[in-house]
Amino acid sequence: MGKHICPRNKKSKRNMALKFITAAEAASLVKHGDNIGLSGFTPAGTPKAVTQEIAKIAEAEHTKGNPYQIGIFTGASTGDSCDGILARNKAIRYRAPYTTNPDFRKAVNNGEIAYNDIHLSQMAQELRYGFMGKVNLAILEACEVTPDGKVYLTAAGGISPTIARMADKVVIELNAAHSRNSIGLHDVYEPLDPPYRREIPIFKPSDRIGTTYVQVDPTKIVGIVEVNKPDEARAFTAPDPITDKIGQNVADFLAADMRRGIIPPTFLPLQSGVGNIANAVLGALGRDTTIPAFEMYTEVLQDAVVDLIRAGRVKFGSTCSLTVTNDCLNGIYSDIEFFRDKLVLRPSEISNSPEVARRLGIISINTAIEADIYGNINSTHIGGTKMMNGIGGSGDFTRNAYISIFTCPSVAKEGKISAIVPMVSHHDHTEHDVNIIVTEQGVADLRGKSPMQRAQTIIENCAHPDYKNLLWDYLKLSSKGQTCHNVAASLAMHDTLAKKGDMRLTDWAEYVK
Repeated sequence: MGKHICPRNKKSKRNMALKFITAAEAASLVKHGDNIGLSGFTPAGTPKAVTQEIAKIAEAEHTKGNPYQIGIFTGASTGDSCDGILARNKAIRYRAPYTTNPDFRKAVNNGEIAYNDIHLSQMAQELRYGFMGKVNLAILEACEVTPDGKVYLTAAGGISPTIARMADKVVIELNAAHSRNSIGLHDVYEPLDPPYRREIPIFKPSDRIGTTYVQVDPTKIVGIVEVNKPDEARAFTAPDPITDKIGQNVADFLAADMRRGIIPPTFLPLQSGVGNIANAVLGALGRDTTIPAFEMYTEVLQDAVVDLIRAGRVKFGSTCSLTVTNDCLNGIYSDIEFFRDKLVLRPSEISNSPEVARRLGIISINTAIEADIYGNINSTHIGGTKMMNGIGGSGDFTRNAYISIFTCPSVAKEGKISAIVPMVSHHDHTEHDVNIIVTEQGVADLRGKSPMQRAQTIIENCAHPDYKNLLWDYLKLSSKGQTCHNVAASLAMHDTLAKKGDMRLTDWAEYVK
């Protein structure tokens, strides 16, 4: 493994090969127009010190009347010390892919940032293909680094191998808030590009195919920044009766599919998105003892999964990111001998690989903003125009899942908004890829159904009672065809919300004349 660098003993001879610098010194290397690549996936494993200093430079340059903006390449979302502070200081010219920061979101929807929302599995390869330009500087958060350039990442994989190899210069944030006990959790593997690409040899979630570190050319490491900052973990709202019911509906559906032989008796690996609905679903699956202990092949693991691993209900978790609270993360580090053979952290293009997802027969469970009566899904935009967060990895898994499931409450904003609409206002996942829609009202199984059968099933099983008749009436006024729509009225519920503040006030006669 080589000699390890101890940040608490800078005068040791073994430290002479690598240079320690301040976060401000590292930030000074970033010039207007540069592109930086960051480690991490969600706030887990994301740099937290150098980006704050970049924001200070942007503020100072703007005060002088000088331009200062950069491009940012990440694995997924970051924390406030990156997306938040840089957005507030107008330091971001371009950013890809996923994000969750409210200040960044506001800037995007105001047209201040060029935001490229792409599938997370494609981010690293699109960089390698040259679609987004060069990487001037990569900043990697690590719990350890060796003089020969072995970088041991912290709580996430992200796009670290690719940006480390592509970047002109590399800065390491050596973060003492992450225990060296995490060494060995990562499985770092970067596929070859066409025409030399081979199969990704993962045949079960626990397979390991790479190294435990990112190998960086040590001549490119321009400095190590000592940091002691925990991950900016996001807190999710506690379960409520609606999310609990959605979770139970998903668990009951999957248990029924297993009983009738659609799902094998050993069950199949699960992929689950982020948030309180995902936690509720996993909690319900964990409580259902008719479902055997299962494995996960997913992009993020939350506290709920860690609890299920401890309880023996999840046998193994393959992920890109430990998107957990800091107490939970420290618990993993403290009990690493228990978790070492039950967890693996992968780069995002492997954790989200469509090839692997289809091979393993993953059951994907993701969250929708809205679904239309034919099963098309909007998972990114409010009202069709305002970006929420991004598509994330939902498309990577949905298109290739053994069973693809989307969940959402049937209504929002105290019933003024229906999540089931005639036509989605923005289209992320087509009806061809969506098998199951679940709300607290029930489950719509769309497999093997024609468009009209799908519409009838979704309205009857998933729509809120306040909206059922409205949606049935829409079908009656729709023109005949393989997929029935009234083009003039297809977005009438959205239009009514914009004009009157409540979709329930929709009067089809106003749109059909």
